[in-house]
Amino acid sequence: MTGTAPRRARAAALICGTASPLPERPSLTAPRHLRPAHSADARTGGRLTAQPWAGLGGVLLTAVVALALALGTGSVRTSLLVLGPLATFGLPAVAMIAFWWHDWPGSRLSAPWTGLIDTVLVAVAAVVLTIAGQAVVERSDLRGIFQAHPDAGVPTSFPATLPLAAVLFTAMLQLTLVCERWPLAGFGRLTSGLAALALSWAIGVGAYFLFVNHDAVPAAERAAAGLRNPGGPVAAPEFGSALAAVGAWQTVFFIALRGWPVNAIVRRTPRLVAGNVLVIALGTLTYLALRDLAGWRPAAISAACGCVISAVLVVAMLFECWPATRLRPMPERALTLALSALVALVLNRALAAYAGTVPWTRATADDWVTTAALSFISVSIILHVGIGLRWPFNPRAEPEG
Repeated sequence: MTGTAPRRARAAALICGTASPLPERPSLTAPRHLRPAHSADARTGGRLTAQPWAGLGGVLLTAVVALALALGTGSVRTSLLVLGPLATFGLPAVAMIAFWWHDWPGSRLSAPWTGLIDTVLVAVAAVVLTIAGQAVVERSDLRGIFQAHPDAGVPTSFPATLPLAAVLFTAMLQLTLVCERWPLAGFGRLTSGLAALALSWAIGVGAYFLFVNHDAVPAAERAAAGLRNPGGPVAAPEFGSALAAVGAWQTVFFIALRGWPVNAIVRRTPRLVAGNVLVIALGTLTYLALRDLAGWRPAAISAACGCVISAVLVVAMLFECWPATRLRPMPERALTLALSALVALVLNRALAAYAGTVPWTRATADDWVTTAALSFISVSIILHVGIGLRWPFNPRAEPEG
């Protein structure tokens, strides 16, 4: 009973929006000397002592969750069409609960209820946000969200809504990691998280209507499905691929490298400008190089970048950069990047090999690899580490952020 009252008080404060503001910098990207004491202690003497076993347990648990998403409707083909968009639209909500709310409302309870309650909230949010996304992109029809093969003329969420879902998650990561939650962090945890979600939607919808076009879809099909063509300069598949490339650099710099080298800049304004320019410029250049120099199709670029994102989460979140953390800073970063590249390659080849055995109709093997890596696996990892706090493999872990 002694720990219940403070926990309820914190929850009540969050509900009222009066909780103390978030730290000036997220602990995930702050330099070591600026991280909260509990975060530093957990990495040096607490959580890291549980590695690699906590990471291996996390791999097992996240693999089970990802497999459940990949086969949730009975087959990988129908799960891609139904659960793929739902999982992708749910990613911003996962980021909000993990990195802004620090597991509220599940934090009012003890493990494993913390993760279970928040997972239910994520599932509800994913449905609501997918419905909203469909309403933005095309004519709203619930049959197109929950049925893999609806009647002719019914707008389907796959693949039309995916470019919007991708830009929403990219914007949420940019606000959370690259922009260090500024200027929203001062509103309190609950209010700032909701504000970040709303702002990511404002940015995402604006970018979608400004840049995207669906010219490749015949006009008759667009009219039948109510698909709106914003008429922007970038084809929808290319827009999604470029965002995947930006997302890869977001995770490399701000999760694998924990903000280095940008976090060494003391003044906030130049630090935030440098971080935003760095990931957007490198993402754009990466996409153009793979498309124009390597000759890759947009779907192949998305698949490769999705595997990079998942690999970084495996190395830097599940294993907390073990065993690189035993080294000095520069070798640690080099080994973390090398391990991330190796895991990305293995993941891409393994997923592509399986996808090549499936007879695809409305989708392609690259589409499945992208969704499996970027949505199913990434959601599972963040749910386990950022929301479930590694239960049952390391139940005393502190939330990141």
